[in-house]
Amino acid sequence: MAKYNTLLYYCYTTIADAEQYAADHLQFCKQLGLTGRIIVAGEGLNGTVSGTVEACQAYMDAIKADSRFDSLEFKIDEVDEPSFVKMHVRYKSEIVHSGLRDPHIINPQQKTGKHLEPVEFMEMKDRDDVVILDVRSNYEHSLGKFKNAVTLDIDNFRDFPAMINELAQYKDKKILTYCTGGIKCEKASALLLHEGFTDVYQLHGGIIKYGKEAGGKDFEGKCYVFDNRLSVDVNSVNPEVISKCYNCGAITDKMINCANPECNEHFTQCDACGTKMEGCCSDACMSHPRKRTYDGTGYYVKVPQPVNTKKTKLQPATEI
Repeated sequence: MAKYNTLLYYCYTTIADAEQYAADHLQFCKQLGLTGRIIVAGEGLNGTVSGTVEACQAYMDAIKADSRFDSLEFKIDEVDEPSFVKMHVRYKSEIVHSGLRDPHIINPQQKTGKHLEPVEFMEMKDRDDVVILDVRSNYEHSLGKFKNAVTLDIDNFRDFPAMINELAQYKDKKILTYCTGGIKCEKASALLLHEGFTDVYQLHGGIIKYGKEAGGKDFEGKCYVFDNRLSVDVNSVNPEVISKCYNCGAITDKMINCANPECNEHFTQCDACGTKMEGCCSDACMSHPRKRTYDGTGYYVKVPQPVNTKKTKLQPATEI
């Protein structure tokens, strides 16, 4: 039995005292010995935390004891070691950055797509009148996605609203949205409904829950996660690796951060190129004076960095 758990969760709910709640919540998590990253906003809570099984259970018990989080659902992974190094709790304007802040237009507490349980999603996804829509960013769906899914060329979820016109061709279809844990679909499906799409659904619990309850069938590749694991296996039924090495094009499912902290690009890189390039995406990054030591994992504890002026296709993750 694993000694540690990693919890993924979110909840859209009103937190009137969100800024103070964030400060108090950080102290509570530290007292439990947890590590992780949590975002608190007036619209709810979004987090991934990791720690001993006992600490994670105490955390879940405390959260569920608060009536504001009655609808919150924890997705639990057993891990060999904590999935973070430090504990961060931050107060922000949104629990997932979308730029959609008008509650009269987008409010997941009032209106979203119809929630499909994993088995329902699996049974529905291959119908002729259905379109599967991945609402995640480039670096996520390049690593793994559902077979035949429509993917969007976006660097961050906040770019999603600008893509609505490109999706207009699917207005006569049933739209099945999905993301890692479900949080992005809440706003994505709500926006689609607001823009005139009439038959919109979302995968309840996201890719992670689908892997646990439906065996991950037809999810190709791995699922990107926002902790030091970087990716997790999902498909135990018909797995397939679809991602390629950024440098040589070889098939690989290993995703890393560029060792140059001023680039920090997320990309897939095979072990051979990782050794050759010292964990960097380019020769320019290899020669950077602040290049970090590559230990084979490609994961680095975040520290404050100067503004990145390098234009890259794939940007580092900033959302849970």
